[in-house]
Amino acid sequence: MQVIREERLTGERALFHSKDLSIEYSIFADGESPLKESSDISLRQTSFQWKYPLWYCKNIRVEDCDFAEMARAGIWYTDQISVKDTLYEAPKGFRRVNGLTLENVDLPHAEETLWHCKDVAMSNVVAKGDYFAMNCSDIKLDGFRLVGNYCFDGCRNVEVHHAKMLSKDAFWNCDNVTVYDSYICGEYLGWNSKNITFVNCVIESLQGMCYMENLVMKNCKLLNTTLAFEYSTVDVEVDGPIESVKNPSAGVIKAEKIKELILEEQEIDPSQTTIIVNEA
Repeated sequence: MQVIREERLTGERALFHSKDLSIEYSIFADGESPLKESSDISLRQTSFQWKYPLWYCKNIRVEDCDFAEMARAGIWYTDQISVKDTLYEAPKGFRRVNGLTLENVDLPHAEETLWHCKDVAMSNVVAKGDYFAMNCSDIKLDGFRLVGNYCFDGCRNVEVHHAKMLSKDAFWNCDNVTVYDSYICGEYLGWNSKNITFVNCVIESLQGMCYMENLVMKNCKLLNTTLAFEYSTVDVEVDGPIESVKNPSAGVIKAEKIKELILEEQEIDPSQTTIIVNEA
């Protein structure tokens, strides 16, 4: 494997179509698409400072690197890439990537990031930006923190552990999502989704979890959550009170107390939903 070390690389397609390279302590300065169409590349302690650094690549390992804000649309159409211990400042990163691993990665400008990706594993990732992870499938997250609205829209087969998310309109139009031991705060959580399960989660949401099919909640807390479950089929177990529930379509809701229960016969059939409260 050829080693490139302590180099400043400039110009469009600086290392186009490279193979079997180890690049260390180097800088990709001005010049678009420096590693386009490359494969079997190891990158360590290297900085990307311009647009489109890794397009149409295969088998890429990135460790302890940084992607500056102008490294926009940085990693698209790439297969089998791992990114570890990296500061990724650029927006619109990771588009149509298959086989992506992110570990200890900061994404402070994650607008329109992680779109249409498959087979994604993330651990200890921090992101800030709207429309994170749209239309992705087969995702596993652990230790994820996000500030940004409209995340995970249209996703399939998602498993989340130990997340903290401040996000309006999270998990819309999704199928087969399970969230464990997490905190989610944001309006309109989960609309138009099906087969969504929350386990040991704390949720705050205005009009959350509406228009959902097969929503399951196990040992969750709903803080300041109002007008929940409208037109949803539910199997809900809440540890504590619920501020208000409006017009669930069918299923079971268990809670310590429901402060306001709205069941409008002209909208739904109230007999299709069982309400169980354990108020002392």
